[in-house]
Amino acid sequence: MMDINSIDPAIVDKAKKLKLLILDVDGVLTDGRLFFDNFGKEYKCFHARDGHGIKLLRQSGVEVAVISGRKSNSVELRMRSLGIQFVYQGHEHKLAAFQEMLQALNIEPEQTAHVGDDVLDLPVMLRAGLAVAVQDAHFAVKQRADWCTSMQGGQGAVREVCDLIMLAQGTFDLALQPYL
Repeated sequence: MMDINSIDPAIVDKAKKLKLLILDVDGVLTDGRLFFDNFGKEYKCFHARDGHGIKLLRQSGVEVAVISGRKSNSVELRMRSLGIQFVYQGHEHKLAAFQEMLQALNIEPEQTAHVGDDVLDLPVMLRAGLAVAVQDAHFAVKQRADWCTSMQGGQGAVREVCDLIMLAQGTFDLALQPYL
């Protein structure tokens, strides 16, 4: 289990305020590799623990959204299965989607976190209340992040962020109760 006391108190304070977690897809929800068959069909691999963390976080009252520079039917299907309504695909310039979500949810930028891995994520990361980079993110992203996960993208990094938020907000134990 993550020890919330070992995390910088400033990060915990930022996580306490969050109402929206925004995720990139390739390199965050997946390991960043792109698979294509001979007919051009694309395949992505998502980690089950990330998905369950998203479900638990949403049940705790924090909304989750996705902004991706690429478009993929598998992303649409996976996000629908997780109950995520804010899914923006094909948005290389991610700020417009970010602003749209702020207005739709009537929240401030400091009530958001963004998890990214590459420079396309920086415009939103730098405006979000909590900027998170996955462990294997590009160095320029890691340098500008408030916090870096210990897990790589597509390998449980999103679950780590979900756990951090729930621990900071005091909802983790309640989320765990049905399994005990």
